Amino acid sequence: MIAETKLSKLKELIEDSTEKELIWINGYLSGLVNSRTGVAPVQPTFTQKLTIVFGTDTGNSKKVASGFAKQLKQKGAQIKLQGIDQYRLADLQKEKYLLLVISTHGDGEPPATAKNFFDYIHNNSLALNELRYAVLALGDSAYPLFCKAGEDLDARLGELGGSRLLPLEKCDTDFEDVANTWIENVTKTIDPKSTSNQKKIVSPKVNGKKNYEAVILSNTNLNGRGSAKQTHHIELSASGVAYEPGDSLGLIPQNRLVLVNAILDETGIDPTKKIAYRKEEITVYDLLTRKVNIAYLPERLVKQYATIVGQAIPVTRMDLLNLIKIYPTKDVAQFEEVIGILEPIAPRLYSIASSLAAHEDEVHLTVVRNCFSVSDEVEYGLCSDYLLSLPVDAHLEFYIHKNSEFKLPDSEKDMIMIGPGTGVAPFRSFIEERNSTSASGRNWLFYGDQHFESDFLYQTEIQNYVQLGVLTKVNVAFSRDQEEKIYVQHKMLEEGKAVFDWLESGAHLYMCGAKSPMADDVERALVTIVEQFGKQTTEEAQAYLNQMKEDGRYQKDVY
Repeated sequence: MIAETKLSKLKELIEDSTEKELIWINGYLSGLVNSRTGVAPVQPTFTQKLTIVFGTDTGNSKKVASGFAKQLKQKGAQIKLQGIDQYRLADLQKEKYLLLVISTHGDGEPPATAKNFFDYIHNNSLALNELRYAVLALGDSAYPLFCKAGEDLDARLGELGGSRLLPLEKCDTDFEDVANTWIENVTKTIDPKSTSNQKKIVSPKVNGKKNYEAVILSNTNLNGRGSAKQTHHIELSASGVAYEPGDSLGLIPQNRLVLVNAILDETGIDPTKKIAYRKEEITVYDLLTRKVNIAYLPERLVKQYATIVGQAIPVTRMDLLNLIKIYPTKDVAQFEEVIGILEPIAPRLYSIASSLAAHEDEVHLTVVRNCFSVSDEVEYGLCSDYLLSLPVDAHLEFYIHKNSEFKLPDSEKDMIMIGPGTGVAPFRSFIEERNSTSASGRNWLFYGDQHFESDFLYQTEIQNYVQLGVLTKVNVAFSRDQEEKIYVQHKMLEEGKAVFDWLESGAHLYMCGAKSPMADDVERALVTIVEQFGKQTTEEAQAYLNQMKEDGRYQKDVY
């Protein structure tokens, strides 16, 4: 097809060309061929300037927005893709096309990274009459305020004069199909050359989550005698379950029967009576046990309760039982009205502590019993108390919550894992995966708790992985085994030179555990390490870590 001398020159040109030069050569040759054959060159479908902004905590919104940006670039669009925390607020009134992918967290709140943006649009009277926008909201339908951040964002941009390209689209935890359909619809709406498809909007696919049925295989206390904690390793059997290390398990706990029975006694309602709740016919007993939240009701529900019973109740949070005792309903009918305002039990998320490569059709959890005091009485967290009480062979329903921002690096990459207490859970998953797949990268674990003898979770497993060479290094800190408290950040500072050397050689850094104070203290220790051994200022050290985050080499799962 081509002479050897010409082929040799072509190969030499290709080898000496940069990526940008190769792209130019490709376009030049394509145009040259088309001009000689009489075939019109293929033009990009559209050339609008589009801004895509994402707000996320777990990385799912970023994943969707990045994929969308890639597709539109291939069609010739000029794309600006930014995290919502990096978006320049002054640019909002200049935008023509703005696409937003936003998740919802907690009690209907936007991600922490979106706070400044939300404050800006809600506290300023902006003129967005030139703006055309679309919002894709990610959430979890098991929460009462499903996709509330997306709803608020969509509504506010409309109030400020913006025009919707498409109505708000809400995605549940299994978001891929609905997100892809939204992308198709947005593309057809803004593409001026797709006139035949302009009015043909694709119907959304089924939006929901996949639930798995599980059986408890084991439920074992990991803490030794004398510990102030109760931490259980729970193993679930679930046929066909699919997840990756770094993902979480979501489940809805059941209310304590002692509280349910007390409410039934106080109100006199028939527990076997069937009532309608959110398009479902269900007995009062099952509703109060499995469906609605009766503990620590938010202020908005206390206000609604006050309206129903016609009493003045201070703005506060309160259990349903205490509300009924202090401000009783007048009869069963009024209590049924109260039931109608109750919100579903919110799901709880737990980091998965196992790898499918090591345990097929199984999911393992590391759950500490949450204890706290209310009016000098010890109370227990609803979900942790529920899980720890489940016997072997008990059945449980759950779903998988994906976390795109907390994933293993390539198998040859080194990684440093910082996970005190139950923060070690995802790292057990990481280590099992790397052991099962014979990954070549080095692995370093920083672990801490209160006492070595009673609180060293997975001690035998960790020691075995060290002997096998799967764990290259392990540093432990037990804060109450000496007069002066020692935490993981202190061990990191002791190993500062080695930590910096690992980072400089390309190691990935992971942190899991309590947001405050642990995560803040560890972050400060990392800045100090980079300052000292990288010979940098504090600002430069922080920029170093920020760049690691941008590159996906520094990932956190804190709560």
